[in-house]
Amino acid sequence: MLTPIKSPAAALEPSQLSEMTARAVDELLREGESANTLASYRSALRYWAAWFNLRYGRPIALPLAPSVVLQFVVDHAQRTTETGLAHELPAELDGALVGAGFKGKVGPMALNTLVHRVAVLSKAHQLRGLDNPCQDTRVRELLSKTKRAYGKRGALPQKKDALTKAPLMAMLETCDASLKGQRDRALLLFAWATGGRRRSEVAAADMKSLRKTGPASFTYALTHSKTNQSAADRPENYKPLEGLAAEALQAWLKASDIQEGAIFRQVKKGGSVGAPLSAASVRDIVRQRATAAGLPDVYSAHSLRSGFVTEAATQNIPLADTMAMTGHRSVGSVLGYFRASGSNPAASLLDSQDGPA
Repeated sequence: MLTPIKSPAAALEPSQLSEMTARAVDELLREGESANTLASYRSALRYWAAWFNLRYGRPIALPLAPSVVLQFVVDHAQRTTETGLAHELPAELDGALVGAGFKGKVGPMALNTLVHRVAVLSKAHQLRGLDNPCQDTRVRELLSKTKRAYGKRGALPQKKDALTKAPLMAMLETCDASLKGQRDRALLLFAWATGGRRRSEVAAADMKSLRKTGPASFTYALTHSKTNQSAADRPENYKPLEGLAAEALQAWLKASDIQEGAIFRQVKKGGSVGAPLSAASVRDIVRQRATAAGLPDVYSAHSLRSGFVTEAATQNIPLADTMAMTGHRSVGSVLGYFRASGSNPAASLLDSQDGPA
């Protein structure tokens, strides 16, 4: 027979979390999410609170009824009527949400944004152990049919163009020999050549993960990413940097004298190096260099990722090698970043001169 262990601390109730444990759970959940994800959660929940308050005249309180979620969907999703496309959010409420800064512009919400807002509300109920209205059969059916309706109308999400080799080289031409020019050149090449890194990953790039492997070559260890959120040790975590990308990075590190900490930093007006860049700063650099190169306004920081995948396909790089660089483990996921172009040989099969006479 086991002798009960005497604990110096107060005994816990197995059926419920103590206040301290609940706080620890919340802190771990927050720490396990990326900064961008947490920011998007906060934005979505702020919008839910503002919309609910205006629509129902009282502060929001969880759990919500399925009828509230159904109302949210029809308020923000367009549907076809006899007089054209319509949505149910009253114009005065729409204007109030925009005026208060909860909404960017009047009108229906983008489908992706609507789906995300519902998913965040679902997560909020799930984490609190509450009855989840987003799992209601009517809500799930409405969302499913709404997605189909948008698809039938051809109202698909507009993806940014792929930043393939040609536009990337044009952007690099705008990077002069100044400290800022060397930083931007190194940043663009690092982000692109390591598999199209996300802006948050570029901002988080640290010297402790960079190893020099030759006179002008490096290996960067990407231990944590969106495709490896548990930081599992995988062969594809190690990204080789060679050629132009390695030369640009070496020049930036020498000019900036960065030896530890963040690789990419602010460059102050006096020409000195400052604090680490934010993810938003990485986005701005991509946009500014695209504008300076005279490129159309079709590129974003995420264009680096789709550009790498598309260029790799154009140059007939084996898909396994491409996935090792991007970090994708699913073929379907990596193919989602491919942008078809006129250079696709499959588009000119009938023009081939090698067929039978």
